[in-house]
Amino acid sequence: MHIPLIQIDAFATQPFEGNPAAVMPLESWLEDGVLQLLAVENNLSETAFIVADIPAEAPAFDLSQPAYHLRWFTPAIEVDLCGHATLATASYLFTDVHPDAKRLQFWSRSGWLFVERDGDGYILDFPSEMPEPVAVDPSVSEALGVPALEAFLATDLIHVVRDAETVRNLSPDFGALAKLPVRGVVVTAAGNGTGHDFVSRFFGARAGIDEDPVTGSAHSQLAPLWAGRLGSTVLSARQLSARGGTVLCRVEGERTLLSGTCVRYLEGTVSLAVGGLAG
Repeated sequence: MHIPLIQIDAFATQPFEGNPAAVMPLESWLEDGVLQLLAVENNLSETAFIVADIPAEAPAFDLSQPAYHLRWFTPAIEVDLCGHATLATASYLFTDVHPDAKRLQFWSRSGWLFVERDGDGYILDFPSEMPEPVAVDPSVSEALGVPALEAFLATDLIHVVRDAETVRNLSPDFGALAKLPVRGVVVTAAGNGTGHDFVSRFFGARAGIDEDPVTGSAHSQLAPLWAGRLGSTVLSARQLSARGGTVLCRVEGERTLLSGTCVRYLEGTVSLAVGGLAG
């Protein structure tokens, strides 16, 4: 079996920026164990797998626009939502498969997701998730190495800290973070002096990713939070990882729109003897 593999830097304006994702289009679903092994072998924060076959249980969708079943695997687990690998998948499909399409539809564990062209970039249409205030856990602050001003919980645990430099200079204890019962820990601050409305870093040790370079799904939590705090539904965000990446956010009630560009890094083919692998 031969499977295409396209590696794309998402939320990037040039090579070696943003978050690299592997995109692997399949003719039909392989066993989950094989998908996980492929993600381990790719050794990126996310591998996106797509099949042009929508499950019968999926709600109705627009038959006039391309639709795919989309799944994401880290090297450790399958996840419910991933922004940068969705952006990368859309970039591949718009460029190589559907050059005349205006909109793509993806059925996922998080329901229907949509991506539209936006000039040289793309707009992700994701469900919003408003974080709820929680008490600051001193053990989390200790693992992060900095005190939190406030804490919030959604899919991820969010710690608000003093300023962008605090976010930039973090050096967490990943072993301690991996023990927390959440997908990831986000540290965020207002973007004063950075040219952006807010900044963040994302640590997903429990999901097998010590630090994710640019995390689209986290911004569907961060954008609603900062929109309320800053009084604006249109926000520019910067993830301050070593690679770095910019996410433009627009909060529209129950949906958050995330915009970014992509840079293709490599194309190849995986040769797989599936019969010899355990599922």
